[in-house]
Amino acid sequence: MKVEDLTIKKFADGLRKKEFSAEEVTRGYLGRIEKNDDEIGAYLHVMNEAALAQAKSVDARIAKGEAVGALAGVPLAIKDNMLITGVPATAGSKMLEHHVGVYDATVIKKLKDEGAVFLGKTNMDEFAMGSSTENSAYKKTKNPRDLTRVPGGSSGGSAAAVAGDMALGAFGSDTGGSIRQPAGFCGVVGLKPTYGAVSRYGLIAMASSLDQIGPFAKTVEDAALLFRGIAGYDKFDATSVNLPYDDEVTHVHENEIKNMTVGLPKEYFIEGLEPEVKFAMDKVIATIKGLGLKIREISLPHTAHALSCYYIIMPAEVSSNLARFDGIRYAKVAGVERGVHNLAELYKKNRHTGFGAEVKRRIMLGTFVLSSGYYDAYYSQAQKVRAMIKNDFDEAFRDVDMILTPVSPTRPFKFGEKVDDPLAMYLSDIFTIPANLAGVPAISIPVRSAKSASSPRESASLPIGFQLIGKHFREEDILSLGQMYEAA
Repeated sequence: MKVEDLTIKKFADGLRKKEFSAEEVTRGYLGRIEKNDDEIGAYLHVMNEAALAQAKSVDARIAKGEAVGALAGVPLAIKDNMLITGVPATAGSKMLEHHVGVYDATVIKKLKDEGAVFLGKTNMDEFAMGSSTENSAYKKTKNPRDLTRVPGGSSGGSAAAVAGDMALGAFGSDTGGSIRQPAGFCGVVGLKPTYGAVSRYGLIAMASSLDQIGPFAKTVEDAALLFRGIAGYDKFDATSVNLPYDDEVTHVHENEIKNMTVGLPKEYFIEGLEPEVKFAMDKVIATIKGLGLKIREISLPHTAHALSCYYIIMPAEVSSNLARFDGIRYAKVAGVERGVHNLAELYKKNRHTGFGAEVKRRIMLGTFVLSSGYYDAYYSQAQKVRAMIKNDFDEAFRDVDMILTPVSPTRPFKFGEKVDDPLAMYLSDIFTIPANLAGVPAISIPVRSAKSASSPRESASLPIGFQLIGKHFREEDILSLGQMYEAA
């Protein structure tokens, strides 16, 4: 048994047939982490002993003939902004370097109930702010497909863990594309569920009206299994919605899907799209046509305003959410007490030392747009534009059932290429941000034949992802079409 050959479905079948044990597979993944992660840097904290104990517990239950959950024994990686009792939770920041979770996030509790195994916590851009995982306070994560390039961000550690076969699945958070963009860059599947479909309780918040937890996986089928494991109402999250997500989510509704129409928004297929990305999108569209679905050009007219709208609303919420981190209430920032004469100085020095440059930039932007005299000019206007973007999707979904777009205008870029140009970095998420503003579900799926794209350019075989966007709470549509595409 090689862990590289496993999917969650294959693992679950093999485990129940006793072809291998959960402990054997967990040891296999821990061995790959020990061998490869010094080079890739996907993990911030590896949970060797706890993972093996969880795996042995699953094996013992199976040996007794007890029923186990669909995710029993599945070795998973968890982004370091989700709380696990007794495990470090740094959010990639020096501000929380010594912070340890004192309770389980709801998604963690659900996964524990399923019997999942946690291999460790993964690297991320500080407080989920970034598109390359270059903004972590601890280290950079490399793209397992090409070590000279970034894995995307901010959930780059989770995407790299799955792409590098150092986890069978993983979880990240997506505020403006932080699951879908790294999934596209690393050649794996990443799902951002509908806002409210998954509880955010226990997630260290970046921008509360945009954040959503979702899975990374090797296949769409695996992503569906992971999503079903965490979806559902939670009394601890007032924004979670009480809608059933049962086995329908994991089934392929082939006959229903073949009668659907996929929309291509003209605002997403624009000049500036990298030629290899355009080539890959054409191949995907041809494949979906071949499956029998109708294709129709549509318009999402306010797309051009999504980026500026996002970079007003998001930092406004960042400045509010991060006000609580002062180096006193959650964890100390090492070495700041010296030469401090009063409490105000201690707060200032803690925040100056604990936060990185990108976090400070967004706090200042957010504080400005919320300040007296500028609130109506910026924040209030941005919320009106957000409503118009959501209306665009509502109108489009009167004519089509799903929307297809690129995930990113480019393939994964090299380290340092955009780190000194924040605006260029922000453009990496230009195709993913509108789904967060509208709250609709979206999935990033690797283009199967991108490796065969004939191009004289360097790294023509780098991963390219395409995005399917669905109606609110219709994850089963994009998951079904995704599985049909993979099987075509």
